[in-house]
Amino acid sequence: MRLIHAGRLAHLSYCTNIHPGESWDEIGAALDRYIPQVRARLAQSGHAPPGPFGIGLRLSAAAAASLSEAPALRAFQQQLARLDAYVFTINAFPYGAFHGGRVKEQVYQPDWRHPQRLDFTLHAAHILAQLLPDGVEGSISTVPGAFGDAGEQAGAPIAANLIGAVAQLAALERASGKRIVLALEPEPACLLESVDDVLAFFAAHLSGPAANARLAALAGCDEAAAQVLLRRHLGVCFDVCHAAVGFEDPLAALARLHQAGIAVPKIQLSCAVRIARMHAGLAEAVARLDDGVYLHQVSVRGAQLRRYTDLPQALQAFRRGEAEGEWRIHCHVPVLAGADGELASTDEQLRAVLGALGGMARLPHLEVETYTWDVLPAAYRGGPKAHAIARELAAVIDALAA
Repeated sequence: MRLIHAGRLAHLSYCTNIHPGESWDEIGAALDRYIPQVRARLAQSGHAPPGPFGIGLRLSAAAAASLSEAPALRAFQQQLARLDAYVFTINAFPYGAFHGGRVKEQVYQPDWRHPQRLDFTLHAAHILAQLLPDGVEGSISTVPGAFGDAGEQAGAPIAANLIGAVAQLAALERASGKRIVLALEPEPACLLESVDDVLAFFAAHLSGPAANARLAALAGCDEAAAQVLLRRHLGVCFDVCHAAVGFEDPLAALARLHQAGIAVPKIQLSCAVRIARMHAGLAEAVARLDDGVYLHQVSVRGAQLRRYTDLPQALQAFRRGEAEGEWRIHCHVPVLAGADGELASTDEQLRAVLGALGGMARLPHLEVETYTWDVLPAAYRGGPKAHAIARELAAVIDALAA
């Protein structure tokens, strides 16, 4: 959706990774089913701005390959016209299956050390360039380098593939006139899990003479122009849930990225589970959040900050008396829903980000991302999926207006 915020145009949508489906046929069918329902609910509540409906499109590698074929892309363009919709951002984070079975650490594979990740991302970029309306810039969110402690040796191959992507995105802009920014999405328990990690990675692997020379050679420009291209086509997707799990101050984090000249083309509007003080009486309710599908990284702030790669590890540590304090759980729960007893959310962090958008030099793309809807405990869902999506978008619109 196109909104006017602080006198400037903003683009808001929800990420279609909430809908199961890996093939393009499945994804296209979900759009036909849900976009009209969501629009109708927004209209009923008085939250439907005029103009076409913006889509945050999730593509698997298989779907991107199908949609790269000219007949499929033409059919999708016709579908968008019929839906009165447009695509401005693509979630190219999950390469393969994202619903219906165990995902967990597999969601990061192949990571940015592997050419398959580069190829998939470029497929998505070429698709997006043909879908973007004139005058609208595009963004693509992607994995934060690699999962876990990939080691110092991982930096060079990851940077090489990212530089290759930047060169191709620059060439795509020259050919099509469409600027697309690749956005690394920091996440707990990953190579890039915080703004500190992002700043260090850019400084060590993307800003020095070797990186500039490599990009200059690929892009056919001088080294000064190469660094401009890198900052034009590579940035950060700031997921508010992920930052909250890591106990980052979101406004300070965004300010540091701006000061470093690192673009934030996309903000994912999402909330984590927050427990002010974990105790034994909550253990059973917390355990129900472990759906067996997604990783639920946990950070616990007590005498010191402790991090756990998944929820079962954190619960085991708590039973040993090692994880006492405030808990933040990587489980995307409905945005701006407020506290619900002792299992609350990090909506305070999200409200702070929404309140600060007007002061940002460039308004990022805004995407609600409650992809865990199908596996959330019933208490979090609050009705049919289309109603829940519309309710979240309406809450964001109201928060921006306030």
